[in-house]
Amino acid sequence: MLVTLDDVKANPVIDTCIRKGNEFLGSMGFTEHSYRHVNLVSSIAESIIRKLGYPERDAQLAAIAGYLHDIGNVVSRNDHGISGAHIAFPILLQMGMPPEEVCTVVSAIANHEEQYGQPVNHIAAALILADKSDVHRSRVRNTDFATFDIHDRVNYAAEHAFVYVNEKNRIITMELSIDISITPVMEYFEIFLDRMILCRRAANHLGCNFELVINGAKLL
Repeated sequence: MLVTLDDVKANPVIDTCIRKGNEFLGSMGFTEHSYRHVNLVSSIAESIIRKLGYPERDAQLAAIAGYLHDIGNVVSRNDHGISGAHIAFPILLQMGMPPEEVCTVVSAIANHEEQYGQPVNHIAAALILADKSDVHRSRVRNTDFATFDIHDRVNYAAEHAFVYVNEKNRIITMELSIDISITPVMEYFEIFLDRMILCRRAANHLGCNFELVINGAKLL
């Protein structure tokens, strides 16, 4: 039997890693990385793969990679993609996932961060696009607006974020609505430019062009 997303969600070790990793990041002042985030990334990655016509099993692997991508936060925020891949590898093998699939999933987990990541396969490319699209005020844990840093401001200013896949024209569009009374659009690029460059590489790997639309204006 093939390992499913439901199987992964039911694994107690994985569940603990997600919960404790989010807790540890909160103590350091990072944005939310809870079930909301991993479930959303899982869903978007799965949708991208499905809409681009890949096999159904690949869509399920993208969903699994999306759900697992941040478990390395339980070790450290630094290089959490790589540590997450190391954590996921033996767990997925133990669950009975074929080695070929395990290698695909862990390579996606290890390559989702802009500091060192690359779209090494189509699952990794979908995960990158899904993860980097989750910019929203609900992720900000700091309740004192006066003490917001640039990451808090940019996330809090984001009122809407969505990824559109135009499979016919092979275009992947990331659409954002940002309240510019909270932060100027330039601040988004100040902290997320590397992420957008990685998203463009990911879209290209999927045979698509990448577009970034903020407040109705196409910027990339």
